[in-house]
Amino acid sequence: MKKILVIGSMNMDFVTDIPHMPAVGETVLAQGLDFVPGGKGGNQAYAMGRLGGRVSMLGSVGNDTYGEKLCANLASAGVDVSCVRRAQAVSTGMAVIGVTPQGDNSIIVLPGANRAVDREYLQEHQDRLKDCDIVALQLEIPLDAVVFAAEEAKRLGKTVVLDPAPAVPDLPEDLYPCLDLIKPNETELSVLTGCPQDPGGMRKGARILREKGVKNVLVTLGGEGSYLLQEDGTERYFPADKTVKVVDTTAAGDSYMAGLCVGMAQGQSLEKAAELATAVSNIVVTRRGAQTSIPTMDEVLGKAGS
Repeated sequence: MKKILVIGSMNMDFVTDIPHMPAVGETVLAQGLDFVPGGKGGNQAYAMGRLGGRVSMLGSVGNDTYGEKLCANLASAGVDVSCVRRAQAVSTGMAVIGVTPQGDNSIIVLPGANRAVDREYLQEHQDRLKDCDIVALQLEIPLDAVVFAAEEAKRLGKTVVLDPAPAVPDLPEDLYPCLDLIKPNETELSVLTGCPQDPGGMRKGARILREKGVKNVLVTLGGEGSYLLQEDGTERYFPADKTVKVVDTTAAGDSYMAGLCVGMAQGQSLEKAAELATAVSNIVVTRRGAQTSIPTMDEVLGKAGS
């Protein structure tokens, strides 16, 4: 199996149940509070490890208890965390997540030590870039570091996959040609391209990203599945399983990214990798929490065969 390098955020998530999404200025009463390892980079690396991937993590945590727990949790999934930075005088990144009875969520992120993932740190660990085959990126670390990592990975002939979350309206134009695959959701695609969130806008937005230089575009559609526009112009729709009972969608996107990258690392076609990613996320949304909801590959294959 090919090696995957995840470069991204590591957070401790504070997850609570809310009756509904609060309106501007509205106070809502929450119930319960769980402390759950998270961060888009951490979630994706953990999920890749659980799915049997050969994964290394580049990221940053504070020199505190939360940071120790995040690293230990990733290591328990088989992720190499030996190069994760322990930043001084800054706390580990945190996120406050409110989950509604319908499983929808609202997330507020305090980046903290994630801001220490900079060019200097990545240059110190260029050996990890040289040693991997696939580089997985997100946008919860400084954008300058994301661009540097993508450019270096492209120069080294690696496969570069970007999850453009949280959405950034003005990504540098020179980033797009570095990307073998970009995986926005409907909202992120709209922010990146200005296209409306409807089927026509989705297809137009995907074509715009292709014109900017991205080889392949995969748009996740929440409970509707996902849409793939490939380099050769081939289009494919992957429907979600409508029979599953949705409990929490917090890690749906991250688990999809993980399934996609592990499938690619196994040598699968993009279409087959997207099918695996769909199967993984169909399980994840039935469980509470981010990393705590991630299945093993045996669970995914068992569910697919049942």
